[in-house]
Amino acid sequence: MIDAHVHLWKKQAGRVNGLPVYDLGGGRSMFGDVVRQMMPAYMTDGFNSAERLLANMDFAQVAGAVVTQEYIDGEQNDYLREVRAAHPDRIRVCALYEENGVPELSGMDGIKICAGRLADQDLTHHAEIFEAAARAGVFLGIDMADGDLQTASLREMIETYPALPIAIGHFGMVTTPGWQEQIKLAHYQNVMIESGGITWLFNSEFYPYPSAVRAILEARDICGIDKLMWGSDYPRTMTAITYRMSWDFIEKSDLMTAEEKQAFLHDNAERFYHFDHLPEMPYIHHMAE
Repeated sequence: MIDAHVHLWKKQAGRVNGLPVYDLGGGRSMFGDVVRQMMPAYMTDGFNSAERLLANMDFAQVAGAVVTQEYIDGEQNDYLREVRAAHPDRIRVCALYEENGVPELSGMDGIKICAGRLADQDLTHHAEIFEAAARAGVFLGIDMADGDLQTASLREMIETYPALPIAIGHFGMVTTPGWQEQIKLAHYQNVMIESGGITWLFNSEFYPYPSAVRAILEARDICGIDKLMWGSDYPRTMTAITYRMSWDFIEKSDLMTAEEKQAFLHDNAERFYHFDHLPEMPYIHHMAE
């Protein structure tokens, strides 16, 4: 497996709705004006480290992962450069765009735009970041506002930079009206869709997420299975399920063919993110077996 959407942070120092987000210990964070379980409770020190991620990946047979970023965690560019340098075969990383110019791209594989949280949500007004990504030869990851609120402006940027690899996150905010309009953007050759957060979006239904599987099939019918990639949204979704559960509900479904599962869970991300030397991931028997 290759995970197209995970988060890491050395020290959480973000913001949500203008209020701070910071670690409280025990995996909890102050999230604006409420306390949220941000990570599994055993992550007691607030350090969402690459070493913990890799240990989870090894156990769940996930060979590679793409580290995205979010305003609620605070910018983690320096730490992610260290992670990328230490684990070049298994990790890809994104610099965070914060509406204050182009971030330093040395040591980075991509740029993350939290488009739904931008102060100016017209993506054509952020052309400099698309230009910078295209010039640097890196991919662009983007989490968009609900439905079709930003699809027209992103379409304009896609057509302006037709060779720029773009991955749309959160499966187009699949549980909101009009999500299919984001999926349709994958008709463009350079655009992919990743499913980071899909178990969060279908959390009320919970494992094994039959509606999430049906949504994947609907997206397949819109743009083709070769345009879709699995993502877990680690570690936030691991407060509800195990890391393995974030992908094995796909593996256990009888609604997808073996070829479709292979493409969704591995092949498409391997091609898009240029993973070349992934390790073999043996199954590790656990103590409950």
